[in-house]
Amino acid sequence: MSGIWTALAQLHFLRPWWLLALLLVPLLAWRMRVRARQRSGWRQAVDAHLLPHLLEPGAPATGRAWARRLAVLGLVLALLALAGPSFRKQAQPLWQSRQPLVVALDLSRAALARDLPPTRLAQARAKLASLLRERAGGQVALVVFADDAYTVAPLTDDAGNVALFLDALAPDVMPADGQRIDRAIAWSQRLLQQAGFPRGDILLLTDHADAAAIAMAAKAAAAGYRVSALGLGTAQGGVFETPGGLAQARLDAPSLRALATSGGGGYRALAADDADLRALGVLEPRQADGAATRGAAVAQWQDDGAWLLPLALACFLPLFRRGNALVLLLAGALWLQPPSARAQDAGSRGGTLWQRADQLAHARLQAGIAAYRAKDYPRAIEEFSGLTGADAQYNLGNALAQAGRYDEALAAYGRALRERPDMADASYNRAQVEAARRRQQQQKQQGQQKQQQQQQQQQQGQGQQQQDQKQQLNGQQSAQQPASPGGQQDQQDAQQSPGGQPQPPDAQADGREQAQADAAQRQRMQEALRNQQGQRGKPQGEASAPARETPAQRERRLANEAWLQRVPDDPGALLRARFQLEARRRREGGRP
Repeated sequence: MSGIWTALAQLHFLRPWWLLALLLVPLLAWRMRVRARQRSGWRQAVDAHLLPHLLEPGAPATGRAWARRLAVLGLVLALLALAGPSFRKQAQPLWQSRQPLVVALDLSRAALARDLPPTRLAQARAKLASLLRERAGGQVALVVFADDAYTVAPLTDDAGNVALFLDALAPDVMPADGQRIDRAIAWSQRLLQQAGFPRGDILLLTDHADAAAIAMAAKAAAAGYRVSALGLGTAQGGVFETPGGLAQARLDAPSLRALATSGGGGYRALAADDADLRALGVLEPRQADGAATRGAAVAQWQDDGAWLLPLALACFLPLFRRGNALVLLLAGALWLQPPSARAQDAGSRGGTLWQRADQLAHARLQAGIAAYRAKDYPRAIEEFSGLTGADAQYNLGNALAQAGRYDEALAAYGRALRERPDMADASYNRAQVEAARRRQQQQKQQGQQKQQQQQQQQQQGQGQQQQDQKQQLNGQQSAQQPASPGGQQDQQDAQQSPGGQPQPPDAQADGREQAQADAAQRQRMQEALRNQQGQRGKPQGEASAPARETPAQRERRLANEAWLQRVPDDPGALLRARFQLEARRRREGGRP
């Protein structure tokens, strides 16, 4: 009893205004009683003025009065459920905004000015690294611009993927030089709109703004996207190189403030710490209540009104016509049936009793996304497999790529692009996976070639060792033969060729020189073998270069080592090629 009283003491209603509707229940009950008496069968056989004398006072006018009473009880239960009764609290994480951010970096040649040592570009890279590391949630994209704007990384929840491209950012990856800030704002707005975000932030890192950029910022603000600016450089300016000579770039703070005002954002000059980013509000995404939270939770009352709805529905069932008992039995049988059996029976029709086919697909999609974020890629692949739609195939491609199954990932990206050809994220990720697959194939080929070279070297060493053993055996046999009288036999043997033919005196001299050379070669090989046996006990990594290499062998070995250990010295090659391809496509499409 104490537990019941404790629960009743905690009872309160989340939507108490529905309780006012209970005041209408007595009026409705009286109205139902009056209409039931008016529909009495006696009125068709007896005059109305005689009915009060024939009917017993207080007697029910019809045998279905109990059904009306149950209906009134069901109405009361339904109103109580709508009022939201609650007996308990449960901790819920505070809602965090997923306000996206697109960062647009100026990669014109002015970024190489040295008024911010060592260069503006180096300072901008460090600032972006700090932003990506400290930002508390929300998707981030990176755009670079000069004469036009290009996407380095599309909107993503993984800021680490965006940070991978920072070291490759340089003015030489851009197809053409310039400072079209208006195009950077328009391209950033397009990224946000394609991702389905009606609101978002755009942060520009540049040194000035012209009239076209200010007008474009106002247009973006009218569409719901806030435009802020982070100033690069100083008012004194700095010198940078151009194809035509030296030029100077200065920070124009008033124009950037005007741009931020038109875009509904803020302006700050680049600072050494993160005070500028915090002032612009890009480290803590904006929230509906204006308070930023990170991992906080709050106890909220849970709505328990749903438990009253089955009782309310059961009370309404007697209002139906014949077959009420059968309806109750069928409802009970369906309710008592195991959930797995219900899902199996309805799954063949593309859904269950509780969810449609599209709802099941959405649940699997969300489960796959959760597994992907937890780095459980096999589970994510299992959830995404079999789902249709461009988004599902795109997510499947991402999971396959993370699992190292590049060929299957490319096929999934292809299916996504066939359904949605303008899916920029799928095109970008497909290019990245193709590059990764090429690198994997090159590494595999290099490993095979290195293995073949090692096998060839081993075979050459074994062949040389066998030849030395044969020469040593021949020398031992020659030493065991008895000497002929007066050395005549030795002279005859020296004058005999391998074919048994006599040799001239010059050939005999050449034979002696060859024998001496063979003996010297055998001695060198024996020394090499002793050195090799002495190095067998050394740990890996301490083996010295092969002894007594010929110049050709040494040159070939050094060339192979340099080729195997070669690393790309141009990290921006991929970005440069991609931007040039995009620029060519835009020119062919009619865009200047």
